Amino acid sequence: MKTALWLYLFLFIAFFDLHAQYPILTPFAISLGAAPSFIGLMMGLYSVTHLPGNLMASVYVDRFGSRPFIVISLLLAGTILLFQAYVTNPWQLLLLRSIAGFVLAFLSPACLSLLARLSTDISQQGKLMAGNGLVHTLASVVSPAAGAFLVAKLGFTAAFYILGWILIATAVLALFFIKEKKIAANNEGESLAQQETQAPLHSNIEQGSNTLKTNRLPWNIFFIPVGLSCAQGIITFELPLMVQNNGSIMTTGLLFTIISIGSLITLCMLFINRYNPSYRTIFGTLALALLYFLLATDAPLPFMLLLLLIGMCKGLVFPALSHWLIQISEGKRYGRTFSILAIASSIGAFLGPFLAGHLRDYISPYFIAFVILALALAFNTLPEKRAPKLSSRFF
Repeated sequence: MKTALWLYLFLFIAFFDLHAQYPILTPFAISLGAAPSFIGLMMGLYSVTHLPGNLMASVYVDRFGSRPFIVISLLLAGTILLFQAYVTNPWQLLLLRSIAGFVLAFLSPACLSLLARLSTDISQQGKLMAGNGLVHTLASVVSPAAGAFLVAKLGFTAAFYILGWILIATAVLALFFIKEKKIAANNEGESLAQQETQAPLHSNIEQGSNTLKTNRLPWNIFFIPVGLSCAQGIITFELPLMVQNNGSIMTTGLLFTIISIGSLITLCMLFINRYNPSYRTIFGTLALALLYFLLATDAPLPFMLLLLLIGMCKGLVFPALSHWLIQISEGKRYGRTFSILAIASSIGAFLGPFLAGHLRDYISPYFIAFVILALALAFNTLPEKRAPKLSSRFF
């Protein structure tokens, strides 16, 4: 598990660096003269350029392994941040963010694929995914406030410059400390064993009367990450704009930190991992939709409390969704599986800020998030009876 520890360390640094930009990108774009609709377009295009990268990752991560894509993504992302420190108009920022979207599209599928290949035991894989969620959340707890603090003390240029060099240094360290040769060899041995037995690696995916058989991924499951990332994109777009008129960049960082603390609370509840991941995903998404509905209707509840609960739902859903995908996959081609997940997330991340930026004067963006999450649940639950049976133990 030494590779997992190193990977968690590099993931922490990478996520810290990327999440530190959340509270400062919108104020930075406004300082360059960008309108809210333009900011929504910029955030949407960042997600659109994810798509070709995700499609390429679905083929090449399985073929060449995860390590080269992790290193190259971090290195190029850091270089782009160095250029971003010197932009002078919104169109330059739009171009750099679009390029960054393509470059970083390889990072998530490569990391998740590498984690999934570290073990052949489905329970252990679920723990690795939960660990990834925990590392992600720990980084996002402190990074928004840290990014806002950097801008408050040093300004936008110095903040982007520092964050860029951190990513470049992380890429260099990952080149030397992430090992994948043994993992690839084990994966080939598993594939040969599967061909001989003509059965999937995880026999609890679906069991017929006397035989075991594999199934293709049910496409309806990918409506859920579309809804989740759409809602995430909306709140990432809305919070800085809301604070821009009534607060400071430090306040924005605090609000993002509260969401991350909520995620951390759920991830620390390790007993949750014993429950079926499909149930965790569906119930968590349903709770998240209800919370966005409360935000849209200005419910008489503390705003900070709602943000904390949203974070708790995220901490429940995202690791469960990854675990669910592992269970219903064929025990191989994890790069393809998580690339499709990244594609679905990119589509939602484009829709969220784009719709919020153009419709916020007519309808609450939080209500848009509620509707899309509800539709994602409806599409996913209707064909549930035809989905592969995950396990005989639900609770």
